[in-house]
Parts: sequence; structure tokens; C-alpha cells
Amino acid sequence: MAKSIVSAVVEKLGSLMMVPEEIKHNVGVALALEEEIQKMTTHFQDIHSVLQDAESKQIQDFNVRNWLKKLKDVAYDVDDVLDEWNTAKLKSQLEKEQKEVEDFPLLKKIRYSISSFTSHSILYYSIASKIKGLNEQLDCIATEKERYRLGLEKGVEEPKRQITASFINEEEVYGRCQETTILVNMLVGENSNGGGASLHVISIVGMGGIGKTTLAQLVYNHNDVECHFDKRIWICVSDTFDEIRIAKEILEAFKGETPNLAGKDNILKQIHSHVVGKKILLVLDDVWTEDATKWEQLKISLKYCSIGSRILITTRNERVAIIMGTATANLFPLPTLSQEECFSLLSHRAFYGRKREESEILKDICRKIAEKCHGLPLAAKIVGGLLRLKRTREQWQSVLDSEIWGIEEAERDLFPPLFLSYCELPSALKQCISYCAVFPKDKILSKDELIKLWMAQDYLKGVRGEEMEIVGEEYFDELMMRSFFQDFKRVEHDNGILEFKMHDIVHDFLQLLTKTECLVLVNDGFQEFRADSSCEKARHVTLIGKELVPTDPAICYSKKLRSLLIDSSNHDTSSVSTFLPKLFDQLTCIRTLNLSGSLFGNSVDELPDQIGKLVHLRYLNLKHNRKLKELPESVCELCNLQTLNLTWCDSLKELPHGIGKLINLRHLDNEWTDVSLMAMPKGIGRLTNLRSLRVFVAVDGGTNSGASTLGDLQNLMHLRGHLKISGLGVCDATEAKRAELQNKKGLRSLILDFTISKGLMPETWLRRDDGRLLEALQPPPCLEKLEIWCYNSTTIFPNWMMDLTKLKHVSLCLCFHLNLLPPLGKLPSLESLYIGKMRRVEKVGVEFLGVEREEISALSSSSSSIIAFLSLKHLEFCDMEKWDYWIPLKSREEEEHISIMPRLCSLTIDSCPKLRTLPGYILQNTSLKQLDICQSPILSDRCRKETGEDWLKISHIPSIIIDGLCVQVHCSSIEEFGVLQLQPLQRFSYISLLVSVQFTVNSSVGHILILKLGLNYLKFFLCLKILLQNCHVIRICFFLMLFPFAFKFAIIVFQTPLQHFIGILAMSLFYSAEEDIT
Repeated sequence: MAKSIVSAVVEKLGSLMMVPEEIKHNVGVALALEEEIQKMTTHFQDIHSVLQDAESKQIQDFNVRNWLKKLKDVAYDVDDVLDEWNTAKLKSQLEKEQKEVEDFPLLKKIRYSISSFTSHSILYYSIASKIKGLNEQLDCIATEKERYRLGLEKGVEEPKRQITASFINEEEVYGRCQETTILVNMLVGENSNGGGASLHVISIVGMGGIGKTTLAQLVYNHNDVECHFDKRIWICVSDTFDEIRIAKEILEAFKGETPNLAGKDNILKQIHSHVVGKKILLVLDDVWTEDATKWEQLKISLKYCSIGSRILITTRNERVAIIMGTATANLFPLPTLSQEECFSLLSHRAFYGRKREESEILKDICRKIAEKCHGLPLAAKIVGGLLRLKRTREQWQSVLDSEIWGIEEAERDLFPPLFLSYCELPSALKQCISYCAVFPKDKILSKDELIKLWMAQDYLKGVRGEEMEIVGEEYFDELMMRSFFQDFKRVEHDNGILEFKMHDIVHDFLQLLTKTECLVLVNDGFQEFRADSSCEKARHVTLIGKELVPTDPAICYSKKLRSLLIDSSNHDTSSVSTFLPKLFDQLTCIRTLNLSGSLFGNSVDELPDQIGKLVHLRYLNLKHNRKLKELPESVCELCNLQTLNLTWCDSLKELPHGIGKLINLRHLDNEWTDVSLMAMPKGIGRLTNLRSLRVFVAVDGGTNSGASTLGDLQNLMHLRGHLKISGLGVCDATEAKRAELQNKKGLRSLILDFTISKGLMPETWLRRDDGRLLEALQPPPCLEKLEIWCYNSTTIFPNWMMDLTKLKHVSLCLCFHLNLLPPLGKLPSLESLYIGKMRRVEKVGVEFLGVEREEISALSSSSSSIIAFLSLKHLEFCDMEKWDYWIPLKSREEEEHISIMPRLCSLTIDSCPKLRTLPGYILQNTSLKQLDICQSPILSDRCRKETGEDWLKISHIPSIIIDGLCVQVHCSSIEEFGVLQLQPLQRFSYISLLVSVQFTVNSSVGHILILKLGLNYLKFFLCLKILLQNCHVIRICFFLMLFPFAFKFAIIVFQTPLQHFIGILAMSLFYSAEEDIT
């Protein structure tokens, strides 16, 4: 990590030389500034040459580790000085541009120039003094380098890698039965001879110490594997992929003696002759290389073996597995041991040689110690071996109370395998993964937020102008593939990663590397933060506590903080407001500040003007501060700010008028602020670096001259991801066309909300014509999700609609005047469609399918066919009060030539009281897996089990739910279930398999106690009033979501104190008007 910091500082030092000559002359003479800068550059370059050696030695050499800490401290201080200068130059440039724009008299401009020159001379003098002082510290560090005999990079010695063999004592292995069975089946099962290719590659992937080699040994020695293969070969690859050594070992396995051959070509020819016609298993254990060329020739020599041959690889890096030719289906990510398996392994080692009575006395504490190993076999073995030597309960208690990284045996034996993975990282990735030590253990981390935090620390260095966010994505993927991250929560439709965690042992290892640099400080309500003067050098801190007070030593000592993350889930952030002015006076070097509140009412009420002093700040998170009504104008002095998160600040009335000065702002995350936000300030169009803008509140420029109009979106060409435009009801088509949405190629999701702005009279709604406006709001052709709300026209079919060939998700809602659905069946990629509150739609016919009558007529005289809704999987109609007829195809000939919704999986009909029946192409759809009919009495009667007129036509559908009653389930396992009334669940035979339950109408859920303890996701949707009482199950539920749809009308009453729900990891309340939480 030190290497990357030093590299960045050397690069930035050059910027200090680019100053006006007159200032150099004025200050440089006294302090020999240029010589000092050159001296510092030389020092850093000299030190840089030995840093890889130093970083490799730090894990086992305390003195080297301490030397690196000193070096990082100085490098951080230099970086702060350089950033101070660069910020001053940037602010000067902005002020100069502003003065040029404004109409100032010449005399005032001259006075401004003189004042600017004077202030910069003073600043540069201050910077020069700091550089001189830091150089003196560097002199000492450079001298110490020689004392520790740190060599050049080519002389680096990493921790030795263990040489493995195929032999294993299975009595020493606990768990892994299921994994062994799966892998054996992959090697010898029915599909082992399939696929056409003679040689398949299977890879076991996982972090160091998780048991990859052990599993490979179990599989290698399994009786079925021995019988299946003609020849089994075990090669320990380890550090360097020496293809000649590996080839010789393979040949030796066939010949029974060491081959006396020279030249790789001769060896490969011999291998080829031995493998022809034989079914072989080749295990390559502990593979690290990412150089595909080293592997290709060896693989070619093996390709003429018999069909069913296998190569089994173990590696820490998924990228290595892919390079070695592993198909996605053959990747085997190895999980940790279960808690019980980990306990068995640890107790086997710890109790070895003890009397049974002695072991029984220590069993309870042994189980608690096993929990600290978090399923990592290597940790269980090492700690178990340590406990074997400890005789008393007090000694065992001491181990339990220690951090893993504080145990000498763990540092010596457990961390070196992890350190090997760390050493393999490029220096930039070492910074990124080390920063993760600032988060608490077991914290669920957001991938996007982590990338923004890395960006704020200047860790993301692109090449050839590459976007920092793209670099961050690449860094994250690299660390993920190298098994540093786990427990991924993925996006439902595209499998992208939303959230993740780190294994606790990895976290412990990172804390060892960053001991005083990254701190997690805890106040549990009974003691103050565990902080002292050692915090003075801390750079990144997370505060966790029930209450924060102005005298917290964590704040008083840590004046050089670059990150302050206040964990709002454990304390009342409203207490922070009282000492924010003092805090901002202290944090002169801060780059990342998280003051997010919570949805449960904790909130920063007011942000003081002193925030403008935080000139280094890049990341400001104010998420969930629901009492915050305004931001001070001084926020606009933060010219380095890259990320401003205002999500769920739903009392915020306006953004600062000078927001246009935040020229480096890349992410304005303001989702849900349009609940209260009246308009966007005029300067929004100057933020040309914006990558994400979640909400834009449109206004009529004629009535609000101080606000941005739609046309101000024109220059925001880098916008990507999601954008919601609200208040469109007051805009005109000319202004909408100026926004040039079609040129914003990065947009993937767009919500067009045609509601009128707050305070306007209803007649504005009645006068407007949204058809022309929608036509002008043409999105880019790469759009994947489109939602249209409150559209005010009788038809909704803009010319650009059919150009959206990548559109996957469409939602049309609250379009009260619409009487005809658009021809969405023509969209080739559409996967989910929601249509709700279309109160004038009476019939749905072929126009909805996108099939023209002329096309139907032409089909009768040809052999061609039409497919409508080619990719549609999920279809939902909700609150269609006049819809009475879903028109079927008219003739058998039409049915033969028109294929409709061939991939449809689920259909929901909710609150469609007049709908009489479903068309034949739905009733006969063989792909349909779930049919849910709710509050649609005519349709419900026709589909009633056994007695309904249409029952025989729909009885092939596996899951049918009618008015909350699960009338049919044809499946052996089910994990998710949506219900309207809880009572029927008591008769549901698969209740023990549920892990996710959704309630969708008013319910008192006292009967929730019938649910089994496997439940981990509970969702309430469209519930006007929810009464949670005596809900023991909720206490073990990981995710509790309460989601009244898009309006403030929910009342949530917790009769059990919320703090008792200790198992909940995430709880979301969307648009709740009031929460009575005790």
C-alpha cells in the first residue's frame, strides 16, 4: 500500500513546480523551494525502489512494519500539502472565470488581481515551509532504510508457499461431504463423458485457508474416482508455473521414473504418446499464473486423451480458472465450513489428549472460540493447536477475548497464506483492499459506494483517460475474483453485484496491515470510545456508538483524518448536529465524510456553514437525514467534491443556488428528494462532469427564473444509469427537445413523471397535451427500463418507442386518460411489463400485441408467423376498473400463425373487477408457471379450483393463487411466496421450505409464528396498516421490507421494541408517512 501512495505523491510533486515565476522568486529564494522539492522527489524515488521488499517483510518484521507506517504518514502529509495547493489553484481559476463573466469596473478587477496575488504568495510560503519540514522527516526515514537492509525489488522474498501432495488423513477432515459428492459427480457422473471435448477443466476457487487442497485430496482419493480413471496425477504448481517441471512430473507419473529428456518439445511428445486413449485425471494444485501462453502447449499435448478425462485446478483467483479454460458451469466456489463443522474441527485439535471430563468443562467456551474462526478451516486448525497447549479456563477465555490478529500464532501461521494473495496484488489494488479495514466486521457493503469511496481517496488511476468509475469496477472485479469478497447480493435481472461482505479473517488480516491507519471505534453506551493518543495518526475512522458527544477523544485526536464514517445504524445521529461546527474545524484533511441518518428518524437537522472549510472533501453522504431542510451555500465552496448523496432527504426544499461551482461533482444521488424539492437550481447545467443524477425536478422557466429547466440537461452528456424526471406536467415540447436525452448513451433506466409541480392549479393538468411532450423526450436507444407515470393523453405511442430494441422493463402507471394500450408486443427484448391504474381502458386486443390487421390477413396466404412479446416473462395488470374484455384471437388460423408470449412465467391480475375471462393464448400457455388473481371477482370465479369454468384450462399451471389462497402448488421446493391473507399458509404443505414471504393487503400478522425459522426475507407490499405483534420470527429475519406503493399512507406499529429484532440486517420502509417505533 505504501508503494502506491509514494507513487501518487511523486507524480503530484511536479504540479508544485507549475507556479507563477514571480511567486517562485518571492518565496523560493528564502527557502530554496525548488531544491527542497527536488530533494523530496529524489528521496521518494529512492525509497520507492525498495518498497516491494519492505511490504513483503512487514508481516514478520515489526521494525519494517513500523518503518512503513512512518513512511506512509509522511507521504500522506505531503499529499495533503499538494492537494491544498492544487485546490487553491482550482478555486483561483473559478474566481477568475466568475470575475470575467461579471461586469466589474477595471479598478475593481485590478484590486482583485493584487489581492489574489498576495493571498497566493502567503499560501505558497506556507506550503514551502511545510515541504521543508516534511523533507527533514524524510531524511530520517531514508537513513533508517539502510538499517533494515531493504533491497531492490528483484531481491524480494515472499512467504514460502506450502508444497502439497495427494495423500490425506480423512479422519482429520470435518465437513465437506456435500462438496465432495458434487465434485465427484462432476468428475465421474453421467455427464462426465458428454460435451464432445475429451478434456474438461474443473476449478475449485476460494480464499487462502478455506480448504481447496483438502477438498481436492478428498476427491482425488475417492473410490469412485480411482475406479473411473485409468491414470491419476497430482502436481503441486505453487508459485511459478514452470511448464517444463510440470511436464516432467506428468511424464514421471506415467513412466515411474524421472525422465532423462532435454527440451520441452521432446517431453510434450512423450506425454502425448502416453495419454492417447487413456482416461486421465490431472490435479493442478495451487495455480497462480495468469499467463495463458505457459499453459497452452501443455494442454495441447493432453488433448488426445480419452473422452471423460478431467483437469482439476485449485486456485484463489477466478480469473486464473477462466484463463486455464474453465467453463462457468465448472467453476466451484468453495464455501466456508458450517458453524458445527468448524467447531468439530477446532475441538478435535484443542481437546486432543485431554480427558473427557476436562473437555466437557471447556466445550462451551470452545464453541464460542470456533465462532470467531467464521468457518475458515485453517483458522480452526491454528487456533485449535494453540488451545491444545492451554490448560486453564482463564487461558481459553484470554484467547476468546483476543482479536484474531492479536494472537501470535495467528499472525505467524494464519496470515502468511493471506499475505501471499495480498503480495500478488498490483500496488493500486493493495490500497483499495487495505481501505476496507475501515469498515466494521460483518458489514454489508455497497459495491457502488465503495468505488466512490476509493475514488475520493484518489485510488483510481485510469490510463488513456479511462473513467474512474470504470477503473473502480475493474478493481472490484479483480479483488472479487481473487476471493477477497464474498456473500454477494446480485441484481435480479443482469446478475450484477449490488452488495457484498468480507470474510472476518480477511478483515482481521487487513486490520493487522493498517493497525493505526484504519480504525473502527466503538462506544457501547457503557464506556467511551476506545481511543487514545495513538489515534493521532489515524487516517480512516468509523465511529459506532449509541451517542456521540463533543468530547469524544476519537474526534479530538484524529486531526489528520481522511475518512470519517459514522455508522448510523447504532446511534442517534441527531446528537452529531450539536458538535458539527467543532468537528469541521478539526477535520482539515478530510476527503470522505459520512453523516447519513436512518429511516427511523435519526437525522442531522442542520448542516453548519463551517462545512465550507473542508476544502479536500470529495465524498459527502447525507443519506436518510429526513429532517434536513436545506444545505448551506458554503457547500458550494467544496470545489473538489465528487459525490453528494442526498437520498431520502425528503424534507429538503431546495439545493444551494451556487451548486454550479461544484465543477468536479460526478454523482448527485438525490433519489426521493422530489417529494419535497421544488426545483433544481440554475447552475445544474454547469455540472458537466456529472455521471449520475437520480432525480431532476422540472419547472416552467417562465414562472421560476432562478431554477433550471429541462434544457439545462443538454450539457450533461455523461449521465448514466438511472434518471427520473418529475414535474413534466408544466414543461413544453421545445424545452424537452433541448434536453437531448437521446444523446445520453449511458442512461439505462428512465422514469418520466408527468405530474404537475407543487402549487399549480389542477386546470394546468387539464389544459396540457402530453403527446407532443413525450415525443420530444426521446431516450437513447440503449435504454433498458422505462416508466411513465401520470401521462395525460388518450394514446401513448411515440415514434421512438419501437427503436428501443434493448428495452427489458416497462411500467405504465396512473395514465388516467389513456383508453388504448400501446403495441408493446413489438419490443423484442421486453421481459417484464406492469400496467396499472388505467381507468379508461375497457378492452385489450391485438393492438396491444403489436399485430396489424393487414399482417393478419397476409398470414393466411403464407407460411410465415409472427411472435408477439417474444421475451416477456412477467406481466401484471393492476387497478383497471373499467377493463372488461381481453380480446382473444379470432380464428384457429390466427392462432397457428401468431405466437404470443412464448416465455411468459408469471401473470398477475389485481383489482380488475369487470374482467370476464382470460384469452385462449393465456389459458393455453405452457410456459406459464404462476397465475395470481386478486380482487377480480368475475375472473376469480371462472378460475376457482374444480368448480370454475376455466379451471381445466389453467390446471396445468404449477402455482395458482386466487384472492390470497394458494389453490395449487406443483413443486417440490419453493423459496418465495406472495400471499394476501396469512391464514391459508397454515394449510400450506411446503411452509418449512419458505425463506421469503410477501404480504400485499392489510393484515394483522400475529399468525406469522407458524412460519419456520428458515425465513430470512419478509416483505409487506401495499399495506395500509401493519401491526407487528409477538413476532419472534422477525427477530431472526435478515431483511424486513415494508413497501407501500409510491404514496405516503402507511402506518407501521411495532408492539415489540425494535431493538429486540437483533437478526435484521436490513430494514426498508418506503414512503411511510409516520413510523411509531418504540
